[in-house]
Amino acid sequence: MTPQEYDILDELYFICTLEQLLKNLTMDDSELRNHLEQLFRKGWVKVFYKGTEDEVESGEVSMGQFENYHFLATKAGLKAHNTL
Repeated sequence: MTPQEYDILDELYFICTLEQLLKNLTMDDSELRNHLEQLFRKGWVKVFYKGTEDEVESGEVSMGQFENYHFLATKAGLKAHNTL
């Protein structure tokens, strides 16, 4: 796990938007989107449609739509985060 992934997961104990993450982390938009995509592919982050409880399926996640999503660490992500 990279230091950036650790910092992101640290924020995702509770559901957050891209905007909230950008505000709380010292990463630019592009860097954060790349790390979120990697965390999602690892199964460490869940993605939800903004304003709903509907989880986004893996084939539907698009970096260009990240401002329309909410993010939350998965059980596997929290376990990885806490083992460091």
